[in-house]
Amino acid sequence: MHPLARLPDRAVLELTGADRVGFLQGLVSNDVALAAPGRLVWSALLTPQGKWLAEFFIGAAADRLLLDVDAALAPMVAQRLARYRLRADVQIAPTPLHVAAGWDGPAPDGAALDPRLPDAGWRLVAATLPTDTSTPEAYELHRLRLGLPGTADMESEKTTLLEAGYDELHGVSWTKGCYMGQELTARTKYRGLLKRRLVPVRIEGTLPEPGTPVLADGAEVGQMRSGRDDRGLALLRLDALDRALTSYGARLHPEPAAWMQLHPVRLASPA
Repeated sequence: MHPLARLPDRAVLELTGADRVGFLQGLVSNDVALAAPGRLVWSALLTPQGKWLAEFFIGAAADRLLLDVDAALAPMVAQRLARYRLRADVQIAPTPLHVAAGWDGPAPDGAALDPRLPDAGWRLVAATLPTDTSTPEAYELHRLRLGLPGTADMESEKTTLLEAGYDELHGVSWTKGCYMGQELTARTKYRGLLKRRLVPVRIEGTLPEPGTPVLADGAEVGQMRSGRDDRGLALLRLDALDRALTSYGARLHPEPAAWMQLHPVRLASPA
């Protein structure tokens, strides 16, 4: 039986009204128009300065958009979006819907593939979920092994999208036009300014707490983020990946995922 885990730390917001797609399009990092029944779009809400505030999966139905978002951030996301509504015909509200994730098998009816990676699996948003065959902890380990960033790996108003792999994981549209925070994201890409990344690490020793400094020869070169068992994500300087790394007595062995472009090619600057 294929793994399926309910994710109690996720909530679902709905956007209704005739202007819902155009409204959200100007506020988030990805192309909202690509969301469709059975097709998710992974995106982020940024500050006007281009720093991360929240990530979510956008799904679409005939009369609404559904945002699968971290439950602790859902009220903030709803409040931020409402701040920009002005005269747009958009209503933003919580829903009683639940979220589940599955992997290593075909998606059931009503589910949609996780758009980040083929191996990521699928997600299901529904009022009633199928019986669990796995646990949120197992899904967390699956996510970490793939190097997929989660809310716990970001720092509100500090993390940039390219540090977290949003480019390679299809979380940014470079063609849709302007959105809030676009300038910093584009400038980082055009100028090749990236100096650190969230990188999967194998942990030898006791799992460090999130936020614990990562050291190389006694100097801080990053911070630990989320982890489980012997796997985790750490925000590391790119020039430190080949050095001996420690964090609170544990050895950290960076194992960059195959999808990661640690030295990405710059975009051609727009005219």
